[in-house]
Amino acid sequence: MTSVAPGRSWRTVVGVSALVTGLLALFALGTWAAWDFTVDDAYITFRYSEHLAEGHGPVWNVDGDPVEGFTNFGWMVLLAPAAALGWDLALTAAVVSAALGVLVVVMLLRQGHRLGGRLAAVVASLAFVVFLPTYFHVNGGLETVAFAAVVLRATVVGLTALRSEPVRVWEPPALVVLAGLLRPEGVLVAAVPFAVWLWRQRHDRIAWFWTALAGVVGLGYVGWRWWFYGYPLPNTFAVKFGDLDAGWAWVEDTATVVGPLVLLVGLLLLRRTTRAQGALVLGVVAATYIAYAVSGPSMDYLHRYAFHAYPVLCLGAGLAVAAVTATAGRTRHRRMVGAATGALAVAWVGLWGVLSEQLPLVANYGVDLRRSHEAIGTALAETAVPPPQRTLAVSDAGAIPYFSDWETIDYLGLNNEAIARGADPTRVVSEQRPTVVVVTAYNPGMPRAAYGLRVTEATSGYEYVGRVRMREGYWQHLFVLPEWAGEVAEAVERRAAEEAAEDPGRYESSLQRWFDRLAGRF
Repeated sequence: MTSVAPGRSWRTVVGVSALVTGLLALFALGTWAAWDFTVDDAYITFRYSEHLAEGHGPVWNVDGDPVEGFTNFGWMVLLAPAAALGWDLALTAAVVSAALGVLVVVMLLRQGHRLGGRLAAVVASLAFVVFLPTYFHVNGGLETVAFAAVVLRATVVGLTALRSEPVRVWEPPALVVLAGLLRPEGVLVAAVPFAVWLWRQRHDRIAWFWTALAGVVGLGYVGWRWWFYGYPLPNTFAVKFGDLDAGWAWVEDTATVVGPLVLLVGLLLLRRTTRAQGALVLGVVAATYIAYAVSGPSMDYLHRYAFHAYPVLCLGAGLAVAAVTATAGRTRHRRMVGAATGALAVAWVGLWGVLSEQLPLVANYGVDLRRSHEAIGTALAETAVPPPQRTLAVSDAGAIPYFSDWETIDYLGLNNEAIARGADPTRVVSEQRPTVVVVTAYNPGMPRAAYGLRVTEATSGYEYVGRVRMREGYWQHLFVLPEWAGEVAEAVERRAAEEAAEDPGRYESSLQRWFDRLAGRF
């Protein structure tokens, strides 16, 4: 038996240490650069988490009929203890996601090396950390990174089963349940590698026991949700699902970024020894994306929904590069072909992450959200309006309802069962007559309609108290019942001015504005 030379072993240790250190340093830098970002939709989940922590249950309005206006039940429950402790939920969500992001990097390194060798590990991990949208998803406040980590782990388990290597018997069923708790379509996604594992273990009674237990838990959860909310799927499905035109637009936009990675993974199908690996990885990606291709997802900032399967694609790309290298002829040629193919894959996702048309808007989104939506919500919370009259109607149902904690009509319908199922938003708002109506507009002027709300009709008898600018081409107009118009106008004006002072006179969606802010942190 030959032994590894001490010098070579030392060089290997140093090289691995340098790689890991570099990857984690780059991950930390990217997380820091995107630290300002929290998406408005995250505050919808935070509102449910706080109400759960306060003992009201996972509800939108404390005294209203329960409505499930979120699609991340597990994430909402995970944040509830932090809400009970009074922690900042945006910060908590970012820290948890960052920890999970580090776990993904480690998983790509370890499993890439185990399944495909050193080159596969390097390509898989680099493709993940150089993709700039990764860091906005880490800080966005939603379950995006958590779900992606679970999908990656489920895929690794499936690949391990393909190699007839041992898998903890409880893990595949548990991953199916966990994926389904994080997102409803997660059951479909995790079922792909789970089916591979279960087929391999079809004669194992213990495997069937854990599978049955997971089924009982899953059905129990679905039954409870149906009983509590009155319908089997989250309310958002009634609003968004079935918009095939928007779904096709999502496919076109996403294909530019991840399409080359999908094609690269497809090379695994060409070799008999890697065909099953390629089929499993592509099966997971297809199961992840099919739900979005037929649902027309909104707020898909920086390929958020594509990111759910992105770490899996990174791992698959690494394995494909290793497979290409193994068929490239002589050793020197193999190294050249492998290095070139891997470099092209990493460079592609790195380039498109930076060139995304949404990047300038998203890079400044957190600052803009604080001086508009958060300012309005905080101002409403500070007014002397008595609790029975703390009622609000909005279309941007995140930060404004969360920071105000007012009873809220979401006239977009995500958090309103009647509107989601076809009720006229104008009629709903007019009948309930909230104290404040916030109208979103894409210019300083007043729109005739906003998300189905006929503005003039819905705000008849209200006093217009002004507007708050979020960014170029995005405004929030405020209408208030006359008896509280002065109080609300003064509070909103004060809060908006305080927040605007943090980034004075800058409303453009530009990378330069982001760079200037980063430079100011040094």
